[in-house]
Amino acid sequence: MRKKDDEKKRHIKEAVVRLILEEGFHGTSISKIAKMAMVSPATVYIYYENKEIMLQDIYHEYSEEIFDYILDRVGWEMAGEQLIEIIIRSYYDYIWENKEIFSFVEQFSNCPSLVGRCAGIKGICNVNELLSELKQKRVLKNYSNDNLLAIMFYPIKAIALDSRKSEAERAALLEEMIKIIQDALLIQ
Repeated sequence: MRKKDDEKKRHIKEAVVRLILEEGFHGTSISKIAKMAMVSPATVYIYYENKEIMLQDIYHEYSEEIFDYILDRVGWEMAGEQLIEIIIRSYYDYIWENKEIFSFVEQFSNCPSLVGRCAGIKGICNVNELLSELKQKRVLKNYSNDNLLAIMFYPIKAIALDSRKSEAERAALLEEMIKIIQDALLIQ
């Protein structure tokens, strides 16, 4: 059996992300991935059993990366306002620093036949645990975690991805949205 190489695997993952963004799921094949990664198709199969498992594994890894990025910046002892601001700014920063990966995760998240088989993303469980703890401590209003996540993340994604706005305009919108979300979610 051939030895796995971290550099080759990284090239394969980068090729997958680029091809999915350029050609979509159905337009992406193992041979195209191999060609873009400058490896043989057989090499791709050393790392992944098939295309579906490969996509799920890469999606899972990058989804975890997003939540780890956010949670690594959060101090569980932070006050409510600061905590919400850190979560929101971290999410915004991740989107800006990792646009291709974020776009891949977003596309994959909108494909129910693929994402439905990806269970057990630890990061979202940790975020849910944090939200539940904050509700228990009466820092956050007692809304469902799904609604809390939607209120915190969807508007921020819209601001970060709005290419019509300048950086200064997005920064002003982000500041305002942080205040709106804090006012909406925190128990005063």
